[in-house]
Formats: sequence, C-alpha cells, structure tokens
Amino acid sequence: MKNLNIKNQEKVEVMALFGYQMTPCQPLTFRRKGEPEIEVTELLRTQIRFVGKATLHIFDVLVGRERVQLEFNSVDLSWTLLA
Repeated sequence: MKNLNIKNQEKVEVMALFGYQMTPCQPLTFRRKGEPEIEVTELLRTQIRFVGKATLHIFDVLVGRERVQLEFNSVDLSWTLLA
C-alpha cells in the first residue's frame, strides 16, 4: 500500500458502523476526494474532546501498517483525516 501523505488535516468521506455492540461507532473505510476507498484495518483507540458546542470523536486506526486518526465532528457531521 502506498504512503498516505496526509497534509495536517483533510476532509474525507467515511463509511462507519454505528451502534454495534460495545463500540457506538466504528469507521470501516474512508475516501479522499477523487481517490479510491481505503479500508481501516483495525480500530486501536477512541477518545472524545469537547470544543465549544462540538463534540469531537477521535479514532486512532490502522490502515495497513500505517497509524492515522479520523475525527468526527458532531456539529457539522464532518470527518477529518489527521496527520
């Protein structure tokens, strides 16, 4: 798999599974604009941060052997890929 070359922050489309057993949300795949879908290999950790009125759900995931973070914003319902 090629290196993801993330530029600090980048909006992405995410396919996620909501309300599954003990994990309320689990990202399964994500897609950058104009690129093919990338599969999340493993969910490592989740955390929540409160920023103003927003709740940010942060997912540490593995994509192949590369560790990345996906962030879900509860106010505008957007997903961001973080470096």
